Amino acid sequence: MFRHSLLCAALSLACTTTALAASSPGTTVQRESVGTRTSENIPALPATLVEQLNRYQNTRGATFAGWSGDCMLISTRFAETAQAHRVCQPMGMREQLTFYAEPLSAIETAPAASKLDGFVLGKDVGGNEFWQLHWFDLKSRQTTLLTDGKARNQGPLFSHDGRQFAWSSTARNGRDTDVWVMDFATKQSRAVVTEGGQWTAMDFSPDGKRLLVMKYVSASESYPGEVDLATGKLELFPVDGGKASFNGFKFAPDGRSVYYISDEPIDGKPQEFRTLRYHNPATKQLDVLTAATPWDVEDLEIADDGKHLAYTTNEDGIYQLHVLSLPSHKPVKLPALPIGLVVNTAFSPDGKRLAVTMNSATSPSDVYVIDLRGGKLTRWTQSEVGGLDASKFVAPTLVHYPTFDQIDGKARQIPAFYYRPANVAAGKKIPVVINIHGGPEGQSLPTFNPTAQFLANELGVAMLVPNVRGSSGYGRTYLGLDNADKREDSVKDIGALLDWVATQPELDASRVGVYGGSYGGYMVLASLMHYSDRIKAGVDIVGISHFGTFLKNTESYRRDLRRAEYGDERDPHMAKVFEQISPLNHADRIRAKLFVAQGKNDPRVPYTEAEQIVKAVRGNGQPVWYLLFDDEGHGFKKKTNVDYFSAATMLFWQQHLIGDSAP
Repeated sequence: MFRHSLLCAALSLACTTTALAASSPGTTVQRESVGTRTSENIPALPATLVEQLNRYQNTRGATFAGWSGDCMLISTRFAETAQAHRVCQPMGMREQLTFYAEPLSAIETAPAASKLDGFVLGKDVGGNEFWQLHWFDLKSRQTTLLTDGKARNQGPLFSHDGRQFAWSSTARNGRDTDVWVMDFATKQSRAVVTEGGQWTAMDFSPDGKRLLVMKYVSASESYPGEVDLATGKLELFPVDGGKASFNGFKFAPDGRSVYYISDEPIDGKPQEFRTLRYHNPATKQLDVLTAATPWDVEDLEIADDGKHLAYTTNEDGIYQLHVLSLPSHKPVKLPALPIGLVVNTAFSPDGKRLAVTMNSATSPSDVYVIDLRGGKLTRWTQSEVGGLDASKFVAPTLVHYPTFDQIDGKARQIPAFYYRPANVAAGKKIPVVINIHGGPEGQSLPTFNPTAQFLANELGVAMLVPNVRGSSGYGRTYLGLDNADKREDSVKDIGALLDWVATQPELDASRVGVYGGSYGGYMVLASLMHYSDRIKAGVDIVGISHFGTFLKNTESYRRDLRRAEYGDERDPHMAKVFEQISPLNHADRIRAKLFVAQGKNDPRVPYTEAEQIVKAVRGNGQPVWYLLFDDEGHGFKKKTNVDYFSAATMLFWQQHLIGDSAP
């Protein structure tokens, strides 16, 4: 207690420690409040563990955010949160431009054709996701608020000449996400799409008179359209098959044709994957440019000079880069890229270079630039790995394991990335942490994960990262296998993974933990509900504990989107399903050790979801670690908070999963 008080005083933090009676007779809750953090039943963090974690917690990446003349903007963290920096030459100095307590949610640079010198940034307060957009002027270094200061604003987009600016906002009624357009010189704005639902601005026509927009309903259903900005008329484009998924949507250089990504039927035949397509409405020409690729196309970019198009394909969890010449659509030969994921692509203002962000399991994100004429690859940033020996980082292996149902008489295969510790004592079985992604339409990718590296290299723990049914990236059918009343089929995929672990001679099936955030947090709770006899411990971050209360209390602008995925709680059938599958109603079956972590300002999964499951599990005599940050939302973004949570999680695994297995 004395050491704790000294630490609080040194850090100028308000600290209290109390013992509270729990809901179960004979048990107490040890609560500690330090600054914005409240922790319950979490022991003091050992100094040796904090020191051991320190270098892993000080790894950082750099993400491309936009061209600014011959310079580029990147997002990276040097203090508490990710901020905007400018880099003007390969491996050059990173000039930090913004210094906010909150991380930036968006950075949109002004186009080269404009007379503007700056960028639009988005930020919220304490993770509440009610982002406000601001203009940052690079000459004066002054910031101007562009939005109303209250609504949720996102998706900033400049017209090609910079005279107009579009974004999505809930300003009209707090529920629907409309598209707004601003005259950037006068800052006068108006809503141009008010049809209801969630709309996004996709691309201005070259002359600035029309705007491509998209209505998002679910991961498998979107509706494209075009707005005449003079008349306000919205024209929705017909969707083949009535319902399809769309992603990128941009005008071709001629200003009439469009490029887009969709899984619409082709010649009446349903499509499993999203393909890149070119459509000329005048001639009714439709070209499917990636018909031979049996994977999803993720995004597309078109150079301002109209000579090239870049797109990425998601091939079993690896993002591959492709560039086409326009208008011929002939592939451009690219230099060899580091093995990993390619994201955040953007052509330079003159169209001669392409910036990309590269990330791999053994290297944090960094920015590279491809010279399209000479095919040269130049690295622009080199981010830190905390002074660690990067050659010792573990690269995962892609494995597939059989689950409970069949396809054409054979067991369905579930993909998973397997991080195996390199140095394991002979004859010693390896404990396992199963890391389950959120979404549920998300996809786990082999990106740099300092937690996986620490578990493998310091604690001798393997990590398995499955993409259970309902994950994106594996086709339309796979995406829909967990919808509505099929929700627990994805939990059965975790049961099948436990079966697979038991068949691996090197893995210890008696020491398995589960970890996940958001929908992954629900999966943790559901896995503990069904398999507590086979799982020793679980960490639930901002997870759903009851679908009925979640849908009731999530922010109104999200409710219909989530109903499209999970089912409508107002439907008696779905309400009954929710009562049957929600972990809150079966807390008595959760007998494994549990750690629940939450942000107080979470607009997606309200903190009440965490508090009610903690209370219910404790009510059955089970101790629970509980962590709440008052200045966070849906996940943790501030370094101090992330560091504490990471250290507490590692201590949790040490005490409740690993035992004496560390190398």
